[in-house]
Amino acid sequence: MTSTTVFRDARDLLLGLYGDYDRALASFSWPSFGESFNWATDWFDAIARGNDRTALWIVEEDGSERRYSFDEMARRSDQVATWLESNGVGKGDHVLMMLGNQVELWESMLAVMKLGAVIMPATTALGGADLADRVVRGGARHVIANAADTAKFAAIEGDYGRVCVGGAAGGWLRYADAYEVAGPRSFEARTRPGDPLLLYFTSGTTSRPKLVGHTQVSYPVGHLTTMYFIGLRPGDVHLNISSPGWAKHAWSCFFAPWNAEATVFVYNYSRFDAAALLGRMRQAGITTFCAPPTVWRMLIQADLSGGPGTLREAVAAGEPLNPEVIARVQEAWGLTVRDGYGQTETTALVANTPGAPLTPGSMGRPLPGVPVVIVDPVTGRRGDEGEICLDLAARPANLMTGYLGDPARHEEVMADGLYHTGDVAVRDADGHITFVGRTDDVFKASDYKISPFELESVLIEHPAVAEAAVVPAPDPIRLAVPKAYVVLAAGWEPGRETAAAILRHARENLAPYQRVRRIEFADLPKTISGKIRRVELRARENDVAGAGGSPEGEWRDDQFPELRG
Repeated sequence: MTSTTVFRDARDLLLGLYGDYDRALASFSWPSFGESFNWATDWFDAIARGNDRTALWIVEEDGSERRYSFDEMARRSDQVATWLESNGVGKGDHVLMMLGNQVELWESMLAVMKLGAVIMPATTALGGADLADRVVRGGARHVIANAADTAKFAAIEGDYGRVCVGGAAGGWLRYADAYEVAGPRSFEARTRPGDPLLLYFTSGTTSRPKLVGHTQVSYPVGHLTTMYFIGLRPGDVHLNISSPGWAKHAWSCFFAPWNAEATVFVYNYSRFDAAALLGRMRQAGITTFCAPPTVWRMLIQADLSGGPGTLREAVAAGEPLNPEVIARVQEAWGLTVRDGYGQTETTALVANTPGAPLTPGSMGRPLPGVPVVIVDPVTGRRGDEGEICLDLAARPANLMTGYLGDPARHEEVMADGLYHTGDVAVRDADGHITFVGRTDDVFKASDYKISPFELESVLIEHPAVAEAAVVPAPDPIRLAVPKAYVVLAAGWEPGRETAAAILRHARENLAPYQRVRRIEFADLPKTISGKIRRVELRARENDVAGAGGSPEGEWRDDQFPELRG
């Protein structure tokens, strides 16, 4: 069988088993390819040639829009690949792409794949130092960037080709010249299944960003699990809220929808506006929608009375989803927001799948083809509480090859025949897995183990709380006590009355050992991908304690006599 047929058979099996998790788990196995495989030529081009259905639909904030068919995307990427090859881009070259949600991003990703080169995505939000790190540590041989960003590379030395999109810059090739290529060649697979395809820098929530390597299979084929999690079908119009440069963009704006032969819908905006987003979704007839919990938390503060439109599947990923969000959307729309879990190092691993029973607060169950085990980090025993790991005896196709340039860290996460995610969870009798926290985030207070996520989920149930991050604050008696950094919802003022209301809510809805003892109103430090950096908040608490004081603006439960008893 051809690589296209092998991939299609695996894809179609999953498409036919939505709503039947047990059969999908028992029936699915990762497809095995021969000597060559290239997703762009063996899958995308195979479904795209002569196909006039919309592959990519981009809507701008002012209402202007462009639609591109599958056939157009295949042809345009052929032009770009032919032009890039003529300008020195070859198999194995590392190509750093720093582009926004624009057609050039999708067509150049396809083009670079067709050449057998390696894609190294980068967000346009990167500053000079981070960008230099990516160019140097990532071994970039070529850079593709918008004209507005070319100046960022002026101080970054190195022998790498430069391609400018949307204008001209001294010393840079003009990307627009690719469109002048007449009669571009079509491409056949020039890569083996294990050849490198993607290099992703992680968001760095707890440490320096890691450089993650993926193959021609681990992301393109691996995202069959993501397709199954979302519930994508051929002909769907799929919207994912994610910024280019991060793995989640490839998850749900590239591989998963095009694996399903769905339309990728993009809405570009300068500032998030929940009402405007909901309006666009209804107008466009969005059928499947994925957003991080931060976006869902903002959406439930908006007017949901207009209904979900044609929306069939609503999912969340990127960080744990709070039960309050699920309840509010269910009440307003009659739809269940389904949570899922994965990492830059993997595709989707655990999820609440379409039609399956859901336990609010749970991430769901292991996806087909994913050998998830829960391992006690102290004893190494497998059970129902501990670190989420993957059993490498049945190594899944959707796992990275490793961390480039960091053999010690690679050996650490691949130790004992397991891939260690660094995330702690518990599993119930029905197999549903609930996130507890990063191994770095879980802490002890009065010798009790505290999950920040569990406390944060209770806090955001209060109408004053838009976002919250819980960290340990050093305490001379209890070792540490839970402290909440809170971002207030619109209409609430930081002060004694609001602090008392939130602390009272926490006291009434948490066990005594879990009680939030301190609160501070402040913006939350985040990575440029939007994930909360609790590591910074923990460091701040330790610095303050070391200086023998307390932060200005902090409220403590012992300041409120009315809360005692």
